[in-house]
Amino acid sequence: MNPLSAAALCFSHYVICSNGGGGTFYLSDINFDLINTYQVIQRDPEPLIGKLRQHAARHSKDYYYKIRSQHDLDDRVEIAARFIYLNKTCYNGLWRVNSRGEFNVPIGSYKNPSICQENVIRACHRALREVDIRLRDFRKLQAGPGDFVYFDPPYHPLDATSSFTSYARSGFGQDDQVALRDFCMQLHRRGVLLMLSNSDTPFMRSLYGSQVFNLAIVQAPRTVNCKGDSRGAVDELLVTNY
Repeated sequence: MNPLSAAALCFSHYVICSNGGGGTFYLSDINFDLINTYQVIQRDPEPLIGKLRQHAARHSKDYYYKIRSQHDLDDRVEIAARFIYLNKTCYNGLWRVNSRGEFNVPIGSYKNPSICQENVIRACHRALREVDIRLRDFRKLQAGPGDFVYFDPPYHPLDATSSFTSYARSGFGQDDQVALRDFCMQLHRRGVLLMLSNSDTPFMRSLYGSQVFNLAIVQAPRTVNCKGDSRGAVDELLVTNY
């Protein structure tokens, strides 16, 4: 899972856009490193850019593993810079942590990784200025009639060999997928408009098979796969209640 794959650094557990002119926007996720990075960019991107320049200048295999081992940083800018640096230089941009919440992906084989994208970070700063950014589980979401919610949870595995629940220390397994579906049903009853994306599997289709939901298939590029010939565009399930 690549939290920084989108051009605007937007990979969130959910996004809420309230209805009406001048609505309030929310970004929330269960990954502390991601939310901290959003908040650092929102507040002031320049110290982060300066730290990323240092990472870019020093990047090497030894340096990568030195930074990867820094699990106990307490400076929020350094934590954000580490998050972006590792995400830009690790194997296939995969963000994975162990049971202790420690990032453990090996270095990738990039000749010239784009570690410090200054224009992108500054553009994200402008886009995030009026956004309410919080570290929280989807169950804490409060939304009412006319609000719009987009869910982008960790995807259900396509098969037994592609299982991935280690996006955050708490994990996100099959029971969480069921709980999210139940929560979507609650939002629907409140009059909330919602959209959810996930993998196109029999399990996900069965979860959202109710007449409440509309299912559509979209093609999305995927670069994370242990088999090189299996990378490329794959079917994803897009769920809406409108």
